Parts: sequence; C-alpha cells; structure tokens
Amino acid sequence: MSGVNDIRSTFLGYFNRNGHEIVSSSPLVPRNDPTLMFTNAGMVQFKNVFTGLETRPYSRAVTAQKCVRAGGKHNDLDNVGYTARHHTFFEMLGNFSFGDYFKDLAIELAWNLITKEFGLSRDRLLVTIYHTDDEAANHWKKIAGLPDDRIIRIATSDNFWAMGDTGPCGPCSEIFYDHGEGIPGGPPGSPDEDGDRFIEIWNLVFMQYEQVTKEERVDLPRPSIDTGMGLERMAAVLQGVHDNYDIDLFRALIRASEEATGVKAEGKNAASHKVIADHLRASSFLIADGVLPSNEGRGYVLRRIMRRAMRHAQLLGASEPLMWRLVPALIREMGQAYPELQRGQALITETLKLEETRFRKTLARGLNLLAEATEGMSEGARLDGETAFKLYDTYGFPLDLTQDALRQRGISVDLAGFDAAMERQKAEARASWAGSGEAATETIWFAVKEQTGVTEFLGYETETAEGVIQALVKDNAIVAAAEKGDAVAVVVNQTPFYGESGGQVGDTGTIRGDGFIIEVTDTQKKGDGLLVHYGRVMSGKVEPGDEVALEVDHARRTRLRSNHSATHLIHEALREVLGTHVAQKGSLVAPDRLRFDFSHPKPVTPEELERIEAYANEIVLQNSPVETRLMSVDDAIAEGAMALFGEKYGDEVRVVSMGTALHGDKAGKTYSLELCGGTHVRATGDIGLVRLLGDSAVAAGVRRIEALTGEDARRHLDEQDRRLKAAAAALKVAPADVVSRIETVLEERRRLERELSDARKKLALGGGMSAGAAETGPENVAGVGFVGRVVEGVSAKELKPLADEGKKAVGSGVVVFVGTDDGKASVVVGVTDDLTQRFSAVDLVRAASAAIGGKGGGGRPDMAQAGGPEAEKAAAAVEAVKAAMAG
Repeated sequence: MSGVNDIRSTFLGYFNRNGHEIVSSSPLVPRNDPTLMFTNAGMVQFKNVFTGLETRPYSRAVTAQKCVRAGGKHNDLDNVGYTARHHTFFEMLGNFSFGDYFKDLAIELAWNLITKEFGLSRDRLLVTIYHTDDEAANHWKKIAGLPDDRIIRIATSDNFWAMGDTGPCGPCSEIFYDHGEGIPGGPPGSPDEDGDRFIEIWNLVFMQYEQVTKEERVDLPRPSIDTGMGLERMAAVLQGVHDNYDIDLFRALIRASEEATGVKAEGKNAASHKVIADHLRASSFLIADGVLPSNEGRGYVLRRIMRRAMRHAQLLGASEPLMWRLVPALIREMGQAYPELQRGQALITETLKLEETRFRKTLARGLNLLAEATEGMSEGARLDGETAFKLYDTYGFPLDLTQDALRQRGISVDLAGFDAAMERQKAEARASWAGSGEAATETIWFAVKEQTGVTEFLGYETETAEGVIQALVKDNAIVAAAEKGDAVAVVVNQTPFYGESGGQVGDTGTIRGDGFIIEVTDTQKKGDGLLVHYGRVMSGKVEPGDEVALEVDHARRTRLRSNHSATHLIHEALREVLGTHVAQKGSLVAPDRLRFDFSHPKPVTPEELERIEAYANEIVLQNSPVETRLMSVDDAIAEGAMALFGEKYGDEVRVVSMGTALHGDKAGKTYSLELCGGTHVRATGDIGLVRLLGDSAVAAGVRRIEALTGEDARRHLDEQDRRLKAAAAALKVAPADVVSRIETVLEERRRLERELSDARKKLALGGGMSAGAAETGPENVAGVGFVGRVVEGVSAKELKPLADEGKKAVGSGVVVFVGTDDGKASVVVGVTDDLTQRFSAVDLVRAASAAIGGKGGGGRPDMAQAGGPEAEKAAAAVEAVKAAMAG
C-alpha cells in the first residue's frame, strides 16, 4: 500500500467512505482565479465556494490535485534537483468541508488515516497549532492522545492561513513526521527547525474567520476545512526513505533516464537525473493542459522548465533529444490516475522533441559565450547582468539555466543588472498577463446566479423559446428595471441563445415582451451556468418577472452551425494528413468565417492543404447525419472522442460524431468524434462546401488555418472565377488556356528584355556622347584609349556587361559608362589588364561618383561601380574620370 498510486487511491477512498465527494483534479491553468499563473494548491478550484460566491451539490469533497510551483510568488524551480523535497510539479491530496464539519472531525479523520490506514507510528508524529488555538490543542489531546510537548504552539503566520488581505482566514495545524535522530534538525519552532529531521506531511486549515478590514475580523457563520497533504512526502515516509526522489515513482522515472543516457544516477550526475525526472512531469502535465512553450506568460515558464531539463540531459552526455523518449515511462506510472496524459501523448512527445531539437541548436553557442564571459573567473565571482541578459535575449537561455550552468563553479549572477536589462520585457509580460486570466468571472455573476439559478439552454433543438426574465444588470450592478436606450445584460430562466465558448461566438437576435423589445448583440457564459444576453432596450420598459419571447437570428445561426461543423472536419483532416500529434489549440467560429489553430511544428505545404480540403469535402458530400450523444467522459474517451486539453468537463458530455472515414486505418469507421457543446448542422451536406484560405504561423509549434463554408465559400469561388474570366478576356484566350498563355507571355517578355538589353549595349558601344562631343571611336586621354558614354534608361546591373564589351572593343584603354534611370545615376569604370598598374578603376569610379552626388564606390582595379542621386550630372561624371586620368 506504500506505492504512490496506492497512497492516492487509499486517500480518496478513505474520505469517500466518510461522505466526501471525489472531485477530479482541476487543470493546471486556473479557471476561476486570474491572479494565479498555475494551480498551486488543492483549494484553488473551491475558492469561490469558500467565499460564498458559488455553491456545490455537496458539502464535503476530496481531491488529488495536480499542482505546479515554478513561476511568480511560488517558485521552487532553482532548488529542484539539489534538495530532497523541492518539485516543480507535485500532487496535493486534500479533504474539504464547506460549512459541514470543523476542527474535531477534521483532526479525527486525519489522525485515523495516518495511524490506522497508513499505519504510521504515533511516536513519530507531532503537530503544530496557532499559539492561541486552545480548541485545536484540546482536540489533539482528546482524539490523538498527544501530550503537550508534542503539540507545539507557533505564534507566526506559518500557522495562520489567509486567502488575502480580506476574506476567509483561520489558524492551521500542521502534522510533522520525525525521520529519526540520524537526520540533523530540530522540531518546528526550535532554532534547528530548518533541518530535515522533522518534515511536515499534512496541513489542516481551519477557516473560522472573515477578515473584513485590516483591523476587523469576525466569525464565519459556517466554518470550513481545507487540508493539503504532499503525496510525494507521504510516499517517502511510508516507503522508509528520506528523499522524495527515492520513492517508487521517481525511481521508475530516473531508471528510464539512466537507461536512455547510459549514465548512472550517482555522484554529480544524481542531480541531473532528478531534474530530468521532475521536469518531465511538470512539462508533460502542462502540455496536456494546453500550455505550449513560448516567450511569455505560462508558455515561458514551461520553456524554462523544459530547457533546464534539456540542459541537464546535455550534461549527462545525451547526444540526441532525450525528454520525449521518457514520456512512455511517465504514462506507465501516472497515466491511469491522469488519463489526460494518455490522450495527449502524441502532442506531449512532439512538443518535447521539437523544443529540445531547437534548443540544442543554440545551446552550444550560448555555452561558448558563457565560457568566454567567465574565463578566468574563480569561485565567488559574479557574472555581470548584461551578459546574462544577452544569453536570455539572444540564445534563449532562461536566467535559472545560466545560474545552473555556473553553480558547480561557484559563480553567481548580478541579478540587479539582469533585472535592469529585463525591465522592458517584464513590463510587457505583466501587461500580457493582466489580460490573460481565463474564465475570470466577474463577482456580480455569482450574486446573480445565487438569485436566479442556472439558465437552461434550449438552443440545440430550437431557435425560438419563451422564458421569464430573472435579472437585469446595468453598469455592472443588478437593477430593478431598464428603459428605452439602456444597454443592459439580461438573464432568463431558459433560452435558445448560445453563449460564446469553444471558439463559437455568441448568438444575436431579439427578446420581446409586453410593450418592449431588446436587441441582443451578444451572448456570453457567466458564473458557471448563466447565459447572459447583452443588448439594448429598443422600446418600452423591462423588469424582472416579465414573460418574453426569445428569437435567435436564424441566418446568422445557420452560418455558425456550418462553420462549427466544418472545424471538426478540418481538425480530423489535419490529423489524417499531418499526423495524430495535431491537436486543437484554439478556434474562432464566426458567421462569416472560421479560424482553426492547431499544434504542428512546420508550415503546411500547398499539397497538404489540398488534401486536407479534399478530405473535409469528401465528408461534406456524404451528407451523413451529424449525431450527438450524452455520455460519461470516460466512455466518450474510450470510444475515441477527442477532448480539448485543459478543458474541464462535467459528469456527462456531449459527443458529436459525423461522417464515415474513407482512408487509412479508420476507413469504414466514424470520421470525426469530439466532445463539444457547440451547435452543429443536421447533416454534413448542410455545410455546402469547405474552402481553405491558407496556413500561417501563430506561435512556436502552432499553426492557423482559415476557411469559408457554404454561401461564403461559393461567393469566394465566384470572385475567383470572375477574375479568371477577366484575365482570359484580357489575354484573348479561353479560361482553360490562361496558364499556358501567361507562360507564353512571360517567355515573350523575357525574350524582349534580352533583345532590349542587347540593343542598349550596341547603342552604347556604337554611338552617343562623351563629355558633350560626338564620338565614333576611342578618344585619347593621358596617352591611352578612352571611351565614355551616357546611356539613358539603363539600370546598374546592365552597366557591367557594357563595360566588358567596351574593354574588348577598345583593346587597351579605359571605358566609362554612366546609366540614368528614374532620376538616379549609376557608373561603371573598366580598365584593361595592361593598364591596371597605371590606372585603378576604383579610384576613377570614385571621382565619377562624386560628380553625381554619390559617396565612394568599389570593385577591383580592372572593374568598379558606384552610384549617385543626380542623374542630370551624368556627363560631368565622364569628364571627372578623364580629369582623374590626366592627373
């Protein structure tokens, strides 16, 4: 029972038997707290329940929550690999009471679990409490039989938890395990408390107050419980080891790393294997929850984690990308508890492989720069911040990777200098983060939901319905009425209007009642169950309680259905043509177009785009029914339905299937099968036509396809057809012959350009003006033959061939050609080989350049070129060369 998977299931099963609802882990990207970069504790998904903004159908819950602490306030990244208990990713086991039980039962449940279910020795356990919490002390004495010397009172904030400056708060009680006298360190509260002998394994938070202001604290009407047990720490205790990296889970991952590198996890190499094992978990889970490496926000933190592990793979001597090869080992250990790893295996593998391949290309250059910058530095020296920033900015080295590379040499980094260099990027990152909170629902909607309950959505089957107005919100406040001209948000008990989600934009239409009309311009999902209609009162006065008729804009909804169903077909066609690593990374389903973002490491070729479009249209032409079913998430996934990574689904999900596959292993089976809550066509033929407009890059490893369907696609093709016919008419050929005719015209143009160039050469060589005088042969300048010509409409690239011909014609001498084109002048000077010791073409062309307003010029002694902006002085350039020759 001491294996990690056994401990997790025992914990969940124990509390489930004691009346707790088992709640699945929420994604690592918080859905209800925009202030957090990543979910870092079990209580995050219950935050609004604790504050009273949200209610659940249960009052007791238990979770195994996946957590990441690698960015922002909670950042353990630098310590990972060098300590016994620091991780970027970890699992927090927790039980929660939402106003149900309090301290006595929380302590009893915890004590019975660790002493009876887990079998820990009572003699090895001690607890801390907040120094004034006599109630908790008495419970520990009564329930656990602990003496006073093993109930340690702590007067600091370590044993008093608060959600923020205001809100729920309360004292804590932490349970510690004594690893024995062989480990240095003292009990909590002692001078030696930072040692490793006494390790906290569980924290019980007793939420009993509300901090109203900084000075005022009142009792909560329904005190609650929030606990957190580190699974890895508990596993170490139960498996009789002191280091978290010695537990079965990490032993398996480190063993896979050893086998892949051929290097044992011993001596200085042990830390590298630990880093790889830990960061493999964090990277894989983040990718599975929809985070991809980038240069800002969550993606930047992921990239730091990945590259730190990849740097340690390089230290172990791995000559090829390593991380992706370890994914199967992780899935063997954790895939059953977290099926999102299995669903995302292809994407995780592809992302890790691509990132490490890219990183290795720049790693060598960055390390060379680092070696040069620190050459001669001894232990205790400090690398300047500008160099550290250059490593980051130019070579993609995160600061912690630079620090890690210098750690073994005892060299630090000037953090103040680095921070100064990074100030602009940090400001940009903060601005980006401020606008990136996902599903950050405004507080007002929780209050509305408590008043109205959830909105029932009827829009799958109908576009019209009757309802009763439940609430009106104006200027972010609940109001008792709205009148003509008011911009208002309307909540109705039931509606056919679809609220924006899954990329599909919200519906528009009208809400009509007795004497009033509201024009709906958008519909949004709010408050975990509300559908909010945004619009303007066009006439009359509206109040809560009014009966209304709701009507969706039918034409707009029809086009939305078509575009949404087409995204499913395109998604599957992308996977069929490009590979199963393709996963949806975002979409826009608007009435006039669709946009689909997907994971893929390189541009989609024109040939691939043609196949993708063809495969999607094959299913359109099948005109097969689009079927939807309600299923459990597990059953849907078992059937092969694709889910959006990081999306949180309820007990039942809507599964949309369409088409019959015609190619490959899926031939004869359902073509597209996805979890989706959007609106769709009745049959694939309703889409009409899918027309892809092209492929573009969105971010590293993410591509975007845009497309049209139905009438919009037909109009697009009509416009292309009109242009083709207009081109055919201009060329005086049939549309089918346009391409061959254009090829003929282009070839004819190239021939004429060649003839024109030849004619210009002959004209330039056979006549023209030299310093204003008529010439038919070489002039004598400084005792040698000289030819100087000004030629109009000749570009710079055409002058050199003229000079070559001129040198041949003169035999021995100097030639100068000045070409004028678009108000500018270009000059070339040629000197025959027998005269290069006497005259340098470079010196002569510089004299010519100065005459036409240019600066300098260059080339070889026998041929040089220059230019200038004053074409009207072309003849003066020829004279300037003659003067330079005469000396």
